[in-house]
Amino acid sequence: MKKIVAAAFTLLAIVSISLPFVSAADDDGWVSLFNGKDLSGWTISENGQFTVEDGCIVVRGKRAHLFTKKTFKDFHFKTEIKTEPGANSGLYFHTKHDETWPTRGYEVQVNCSHSDPVKNGSLWGVVRNFDPIAKDNEWYTMEIIVKGKDVITKVNGKTVVHYTELEGVTAGRRIDQGSMAIQAHDPKSIIRYRNVQIKPL
Repeated sequence: MKKIVAAAFTLLAIVSISLPFVSAADDDGWVSLFNGKDLSGWTISENGQFTVEDGCIVVRGKRAHLFTKKTFKDFHFKTEIKTEPGANSGLYFHTKHDETWPTRGYEVQVNCSHSDPVKNGSLWGVVRNFDPIAKDNEWYTMEIIVKGKDVITKVNGKTVVHYTELEGVTAGRRIDQGSMAIQAHDPKSIIRYRNVQIKPL
């Protein structure tokens, strides 16, 4: 009997130890890009002032970009964002590390109340939304879905953009493959990101 009980406890211990590794792979394949503690897995351009505070990536300071070291092609990306009044930022995809403005990939607008009239969820320079869906000082969810030539952006679950890129585009701004990047826009802009996740499709 003692051997059976001991065996049962051993099995329970093994299962308990294994569960966190199982849960890391559940949620239909979602992978965290930010561990909530530091910027492991990211690179910073232009000596940008990206910091980690209270489990969030805090964006402030002069223009700079924070790039993922990993690259992605087809994916579903989501994160939670909080902008301070007048703040601006952007989320790039299919880009690559650049020490000035990224010359590759698309930018999804994050702005709620900045003077730039193009608001959150817009595919900057391509499809414009002039009515902010989210508000400053409130956490909102941004999603970017890229599959083939299609791009969908969502703010708080509402589709803002559904764009299909034309065949034959060869410019730097095109659907291809590359890093994700978070933009620091200007010294007056303060933005927070948390729960940064991606699911390869």
